[in-house]
Amino acid sequence: MGQYTPASLLHSLCRTVPAWRSAHVEKNFAITGVAGYVAPRHMKAIQDTGNRLVAAIDPNDSVGILDRFSFDVRFFTEFERFDRHAEKMRRQGEEDRVHWVSICSPNYLHDAHIRFALRMGADVICEKPLVLNPWNCDALEDLEAEYGRKICTVLQLRLHPALIALKERLDREPPSKKHEVCLTYCTSRGRWYLTSWKGNVERSGGLVTNIGIHFFDMLTWLFGPVEQNELHLADPLSSSGTLELERARVKWFLSIDRSFLPTEVSAAGRTTHRSITIDGEEIDFTGGFTDLHTRVYEEALAGRGFGIDVARPSVQLTHDIRHAEPTGVCAESHPFLHQHPSVLPMKAA
Repeated sequence: MGQYTPASLLHSLCRTVPAWRSAHVEKNFAITGVAGYVAPRHMKAIQDTGNRLVAAIDPNDSVGILDRFSFDVRFFTEFERFDRHAEKMRRQGEEDRVHWVSICSPNYLHDAHIRFALRMGADVICEKPLVLNPWNCDALEDLEAEYGRKICTVLQLRLHPALIALKERLDREPPSKKHEVCLTYCTSRGRWYLTSWKGNVERSGGLVTNIGIHFFDMLTWLFGPVEQNELHLADPLSSSGTLELERARVKWFLSIDRSFLPTEVSAAGRTTHRSITIDGEEIDFTGGFTDLHTRVYEEALAGRGFGIDVARPSVQLTHDIRHAEPTGVCAESHPFLHQHPSVLPMKAA
């Protein structure tokens, strides 16, 4: 039999016998942003954990996907009517009320929709980013305590088996050891992206927040808090910079511009390139994503969800990057910035 560290044994047990199964009582879920890209993963997780979706809201009414999960979901396109329905259910008693609200709406609405859920006496599972600004975390902590409910967010990379193993390996090292890390994430998006709310910095937080926050959370989880942060490139399609973390020096690059895809990736017909190297060693976590939202729900239902305190460092970091002034390409920049013809070098002082 293989040997387990305490952390790996815990995750093994949680995976084998999820706590919600041991004394499961079906909970009622409502969901905001049900017509969006990520909502199906949440609906599947609700179903997989033995719970029931009872209400949904989205201003867009292309939501036939609801029938894959239930024919009895009350659907609304106006938030006022959704709010009224949730309040009505709350007054009908414990069996009928909404126990959990899953928030999949655009990022700038997360804060308001969390507040709605708390007023309804519900706990929350909110997609990333939890909020756009760090001071929003302060207000939500106060409200969480006031209403006696729990706010959880989706940071599924913390539940990826390969990354858990990496975390355990790093934790066994001397605290003073510092690694050289290179993070690259290119995922192709069409022209629709910048026209949608995702291309609006005020609504999405921009590329670094909307797409990058999982990776920044992963980096600070693995290597400790931020000591220094430099931004080298920032435009609507690509961002890049360096981070000095407690136990790592990081070069990072994020892009939705397919021209940055490595030649071999494009030649193979793939539209996404994800890579993280630690001291030159490639860490493979391309697979293992299928059930991660279900794992997030299992943990939240068992009282081990990722709360505001866990989400805060990546919210702070992405906020700081978003408001930083890019300095241009330098010797310490990510390799992609030195290879791409569209990126200009830093001007001499």
